[in-house]
Amino acid sequence: MPNGTELQTTTYDHPDAVALDDRVQLEYQERYQGEGDATPLDPAMFLAPHGLYLLAYDPDGTPVASGAWRSQEKNEEGYSDGDAEIKRMYVVPEARGRGLARRILTALETDARAAGRTRMVLETGDQQPEAIALYLSAGYTFCSKFGLYRDYDSSRCMAKPLHP
Repeated sequence: MPNGTELQTTTYDHPDAVALDDRVQLEYQERYQGEGDATPLDPAMFLAPHGLYLLAYDPDGTPVASGAWRSQEKNEEGYSDGDAEIKRMYVVPEARGRGLARRILTALETDARAAGRTRMVLETGDQQPEAIALYLSAGYTFCSKFGLYRDYDSSRCMAKPLHP
């Protein structure tokens, strides 16, 4: 990782993951006028082989980024069999521009592919242009909406095949 930043597998309820999740929720509230992400999440969703939760740590031990994936199958929210859904991608503002999000995204795709997932999917919003740009540059394309926010005008859903 750049500048000695280290990726570590952890749990969704680890104190460092909770702290970063609190920060991303505040950012969502700022960008979307008071709304955070209300998607129901459980720590078990991110346990192998059905998911993965990663944190990036600076050399001094400060958590600076997170990202996760969880398995999804075809359901009433619009997912397809074999989907791996990206959740909680976040880089603290002071660590942006160092390639951390791209590194985490690549690690998540690699792990989901190894777990037999066939498509990576994600939902972001129209007030996150830097996230949309990252995903487009990594080969994601816009797709049919899915998930909790599928009926929101601001929702943007994207997908990428995970070829072996």
